[in-house]
Amino acid sequence: MSEYLAPGVFVEEVSFRAKSIEGVGTSVCGMVGPTRFGPIRGTPEVVTSYGEFEKIFGDPKPLGLLKNGSTISVPNYTALSARAFFENGGKQLYMTRIVGGGNDTDAYGTGGSANVASAIAGNGNINFVARHPGSGGNLDLLVNWQDKENLIRTRSYFSFAEIPLNAEGLLTINEQTNTFEIIALDDSLVPIKAITTLVKKTASGLSFLSDTKIEFIDDGETTVSSVSSDAFGKGIGISELASLVFEFKQTLTNQPTGDKISEGTHCELVLNNPLDLSRFTDLDLGTKTIFRGIINAAGTEFSVALDDENPTTLSDIPLAIFSLFSGAVKSLQLQRNFSLQVIRRKTTLSDPTGTPGTGEPIFVTPVLSLDKTQPNYIQTQLARDPEKKLDQLTIPMVCSVTDGATQEEIFTDLYELFELNSSVLTPVNKLKDPRHVITLSGGTDGDFPMAIDYAGETDDQGATGFSALENVEDVSIVATPAATIDKTRHQSIVVELEKHCVKMRYRFGLVDSGEDMSLSEVQAFRDNFDNSRLALYSPWVVVADPTGEKETISIPASGSMAGVYARTDVDRGVHKAPANTPVLGALRFSQTINKFQQELLNPRGINCLRSFSGRGHQVWGGRTLSSDPEWKYVNVRRYFLYLERSMEKGTQWAIFEPNGERLWANIVTTVEGFLFNEWKNGRLLGAKPSAAYFVRCDRTTMSQNDLDNGRLVCEVGVAPLTPAEFVIFRIGQKTADA
Repeated sequence: MSEYLAPGVFVEEVSFRAKSIEGVGTSVCGMVGPTRFGPIRGTPEVVTSYGEFEKIFGDPKPLGLLKNGSTISVPNYTALSARAFFENGGKQLYMTRIVGGGNDTDAYGTGGSANVASAIAGNGNINFVARHPGSGGNLDLLVNWQDKENLIRTRSYFSFAEIPLNAEGLLTINEQTNTFEIIALDDSLVPIKAITTLVKKTASGLSFLSDTKIEFIDDGETTVSSVSSDAFGKGIGISELASLVFEFKQTLTNQPTGDKISEGTHCELVLNNPLDLSRFTDLDLGTKTIFRGIINAAGTEFSVALDDENPTTLSDIPLAIFSLFSGAVKSLQLQRNFSLQVIRRKTTLSDPTGTPGTGEPIFVTPVLSLDKTQPNYIQTQLARDPEKKLDQLTIPMVCSVTDGATQEEIFTDLYELFELNSSVLTPVNKLKDPRHVITLSGGTDGDFPMAIDYAGETDDQGATGFSALENVEDVSIVATPAATIDKTRHQSIVVELEKHCVKMRYRFGLVDSGEDMSLSEVQAFRDNFDNSRLALYSPWVVVADPTGEKETISIPASGSMAGVYARTDVDRGVHKAPANTPVLGALRFSQTINKFQQELLNPRGINCLRSFSGRGHQVWGGRTLSSDPEWKYVNVRRYFLYLERSMEKGTQWAIFEPNGERLWANIVTTVEGFLFNEWKNGRLLGAKPSAAYFVRCDRTTMSQNDLDNGRLVCEVGVAPLTPAEFVIFRIGQKTADA
C-alpha cells in the first residue's frame, strides 16, 4: 500500500484486465533408445531436423549389440524412427540415448557396456578418443595442412648467356642448395649424353660436395662410369661450359607465402619415384617416396626420419640430393598448423571395413596448432569439457596431450598415428597424393539395453533414461521404438514408458507392437496394459532403407505416429483425432490388415495402419489403451492434458494471492476467457458457451476447512468433441407423394 505523507498528486498503476491463459504446445516429442553415438547422461538437448539428430547421435546404420557373448546386428530403430518423425511433420525432438549398463557410466558416458573408440600413440604424447562411446565413434580424422603450397620449383637455362655469373666467371645460384644437369642436345658435339653431379655455393663459386662423384652416361644408357670430382677441380668455369650445348637446371626451395620458414619446421618431402642415392650418400633410403622431417630456416638442409621403428632418428641430407634427376622431387610441403576433417567411413555389406579416409565428412575443426603457447592449441580446441554446450554436442572427438611433452615429441607421436594407416599414407592409384589419416577404432554399442536402463537414474553424474527426460518440461509425446529389438524385454520397457507418462502427468506414450505379430499375439500384448495415456499401433511401416544396404526396411510405427500427432496438432489442433491421415514416407505396411481383422482389433484399443486403394497408406484408428469409456479416444485424452497443462501454467499468478471473492472472480474470468476461445475455434461441443463449458469457483466449491488450509478449488467442466468413428447413413424408400 502506498503511503501518502505530503499533499500532492499520486499516480498508481493498476490492472483491470483478467490474466490470460495461453495454450501449451502439444507436438514436442521425447524419444528414448539406443543409438550409435551421442551423450548418455545429462538433460537432453532438442534437435529440430534429422540432419541435426545424425550429427549428434550418429547415422542410422545397424547397431552391434552383445548378447550371451556374441555381437548381434540389429536395426537402428531409434535413428530410423527419428527420421520418420521429421518426415511426418515433427519439428522438435528431445533425444535420450541409452546403453546397456548406462546407470553405471560417469559424466562422460564411459563405464557402461559400450566402449569408446580411440587412437593412442605408442608413447602416448598425443591421443584421440571419441567424445562418446559407441560404434559411431569409429571415425577417420583426415589432416588438412594449412601450408599446402609446394615449396619446390625448378628453373631451366638453355643458353649459356642466360646463366648468372659471379665476379669470378663461375655460376652463381640462389642462396639455397641446388643441383644442375648438363645435357647434350647434339650427341655429335659431346661424346656423352649427360653429366650429373651435386654442387653447392662457396665463397669462390660452385664447388662439388666432398666425396661425391660425377656420373657419365653414354648414348646407349647402358654403360655408367664414374670418376672422382677432383678430375674437374673444385669448380666448373666458363671454358668448360662454353664447349657444350646444355640445359642447366636450378631446383629452388621457395619461402612460403605466409610466415617464413623457422628453424626446425616440420615438413614432408614426396618423390615421384624411389631413388637409389647410394653413390652420393651412405644412407639407405630404401624404396620410400615419402619422407618426413624438419627443415632449416634457409631451406637447404632436410633432417629426415629414416627409421620407422624409431622415427626420432634424423639424418641431415642436403635438399639437392633429391633433385639429381629431372622431376625427382614431387613436392615439399610444410607441416605446421592443420585442421581435422572428421569422416564417417562408407561401408557396405560386401565391404564392412571400407577405405580409411573416404566417406561422408561430418565435421571440420578450426585451424589447430601443436604449439602450447598458441590460442588454437589442439588440446584447447578439442578439450574434454569445452566451454560452449554446442561444442560438447557437435565436436565428435577429444584430444589429450601429455603434460611436459615437447612440440617435437607431440609431432612424432602424431605421425605415428598416421603410420597406423600406412596404406592410406602411401599413395595408391586413385589417391595420388599422400593422405594423413588418424583412425579411431574400438568403439562398440555394448549390451542389449534392459528396462532398468530405460528407467534411468539421477545422481551427481547426471541423469539417464526416462529420468533425464523428466528435466524437460515441454515434452508431450514419448516414444521408445527400439523397445522392440528384444522380445523378452519389450513389455517391461513399455511398463517403464507407462510409469513415466503417469508420473509426468501431461505426457502421452506411443506403444509399438512386435514385428510381424499375429492377431492373437497383438491382442495378448495389448491385454498387459490399461492406461488412457498410452496408444498401441500395429503393424510396422515399410520405408526405404536410408543406409543403402537394403532396398527397404520395416520400422516400428511410433516414430511415424509421433510425427503424425505433431502434424495434426499444428494443422488442425490437438482436439482432432490423429487418424484418417497418411503416413508419409511409407511404402507399405509390413502386414495387410483388412476390415474383418480390424473388427477384432479396434474394440480392444489396437490402432491399425491400413492401405487403401486410391488413398494411400493411412492411420485407421484413434483409441487409447484404456478400458474407461470416458478416455477411450486419443484426441479426448490429449485434449484434456492440453487443457489441464494450460490452466496450470496460466494460473501460477494466483499462488499466495489473498484467497477471497475477488481472487475467485478473477480465476473464473481467466478460465472462462480461455475456454470461450476454445469453443469459438470449434474445439468444444455445444451451440453456445454455456453448453460447451462451465467454471465454478465460490463457496459451493470450497468449505471453510479448505479456506483455512489455503486451498482454492475451481471446478471446470467441458464438453469435448469425440471423433466420428462410425459414420452411419440410414436410407429407406419413400413414396413420391405430393
